[in-house]
Amino acid sequence: MIALQRHPIPYRTAFFARLLGILFLSFLAAPLTAQTKVSAFAQAVAEAAARDTEIAEFYRENGYQPIWTGSLSQTASRRTALLKALTAAGDHGLPAYDTAVLKTRLSGVQSMRDLGRAEVELSKLFLSYAQGVNSGVLTPSKVDSGIVREVPRKNGADLLAEFVRSDPAGYLKALPPKSPEYARLMKAKLGLDQQLANGGWGAPVAASALKPGQSGEAVIALRNRLIRMGYLSRSASQSYDVTIQKAVLQFQQDHGLTADGVAGPSTIDEINVDPEKRQASILVAMERERWTNFERGKRHVWVNLADFSTQIVDGGRVTFTTRSVIGKNQSDRRSPEFSDVMKFMVINPTWNVPRSIATKEYLPMLKRNPNAVSHLKLIDSRGRVVNRSSVNFNAYSARSFPFAIKQPPSNDNALGLVKFMFPNKYNIYLHDTPAKSLFGREVRDFSHGCIRLSEPFDFAYALLARQTSDPEGTFHKILNTGRETRVNLEEPVPVHLVYRTAVAPAKGRMNYRRDVYERDTKIWAALQNAGVALGAVDG
Repeated sequence: MIALQRHPIPYRTAFFARLLGILFLSFLAAPLTAQTKVSAFAQAVAEAAARDTEIAEFYRENGYQPIWTGSLSQTASRRTALLKALTAAGDHGLPAYDTAVLKTRLSGVQSMRDLGRAEVELSKLFLSYAQGVNSGVLTPSKVDSGIVREVPRKNGADLLAEFVRSDPAGYLKALPPKSPEYARLMKAKLGLDQQLANGGWGAPVAASALKPGQSGEAVIALRNRLIRMGYLSRSASQSYDVTIQKAVLQFQQDHGLTADGVAGPSTIDEINVDPEKRQASILVAMERERWTNFERGKRHVWVNLADFSTQIVDGGRVTFTTRSVIGKNQSDRRSPEFSDVMKFMVINPTWNVPRSIATKEYLPMLKRNPNAVSHLKLIDSRGRVVNRSSVNFNAYSARSFPFAIKQPPSNDNALGLVKFMFPNKYNIYLHDTPAKSLFGREVRDFSHGCIRLSEPFDFAYALLARQTSDPEGTFHKILNTGRETRVNLEEPVPVHLVYRTAVAPAKGRMNYRRDVYERDTKIWAALQNAGVALGAVDG
């Protein structure tokens, strides 16, 4: 990756605009027929675009007319707008665009053929920037198989056609996600750029744990770091006093830690995280925000796996939130990331044990003891309950096991008393659980992949409130029957399973979470390979 030349933006963009205009006019004045010039240019464009089907499609449709290298004011304004956007690409956490190579190539233009190649080069630069800033630099599933999200990328030919029909600067300005979160992340990114240029957050805290009342060098280091992070006003205190305790408490809340004001080992670990790592988390979050640059639904459910939380969002405002348990950090249990639509809930659900669990976990237990897991029923292919005493479980392998396993509705059902369905090929849904103690943990990855809710009844009331005047009464009337009952949602609700280790709230400081699945670590490595780098402010 080659850095941009250190000239002011207006100087560089004006230089390229003038250079291309002068080159185009000089070739028009050359002693060739107009038809020859057009043919040479068109052939050069066709050859240069041959390996890029979308660019080739665009130029075929527009009759191989130049959109960048002409002498008209429209082409000049497009060049100026594009080059200005490219020089600011780092603000979006995009790769640095090497316009120096283009400058060299343009300086060496000797013919209409050379100019045609330059035309296509500019279109490639445009599409690289436009698609990157609009829907992301990376393909999610290629980075981690658990990110099964479908990213709505715009077709390159369509992007070029839209650009030509639009005001260039306005079009490029409108390409990034319009979500408030993206704007806040960019602001945080630029602020941290400045902080890094000014020395970061100072020395780390050389202690495994600290508590109120203590004093010494480690407490001073804690105080100084909290000041640099913005959690504490300037202070000369050398003891762990009330002000430091309050600052630690706020820090813990912002980082998903147990908020007690005591700097235990996990709190010290998070306080000592380098600002460069936090900057990387912000850049990854911006990329992830580009992956979800689509209409999420006026009302939608937002499950942040990294935050172990589930929210209902109405008109951009969070109206309900609850703690969640996510898939265990194991290769076959991690919760995937995708979006779908919740269509119904099931009250008093039966647990249809997934075959993977039935064969990997329960079959070995039944081989040792046919009466194991007696709360589960064995079902044959005709839907009949099978008497275990008549089955030789040792005769079956995981592949040949012919039975289904089910748990009838009950207070002890693994799904609890209600589940929320957005039918998908991953067999993931939200549900209640009898294992309530897990919600008190700081890190909550314990499930087989589905999302368990701490307050499932309240979640159900919030969903039902759109279709009944007495959501709580309606829910409990069905619940009290003890019978499995499907309740359709009159207004289906989009559900988005996301993974954000950096979140920029509307008020307050940046929030960070641990990378429990190490997915963001992979994404950051992939972004670096693509040319993204941590920013710094000159000064």
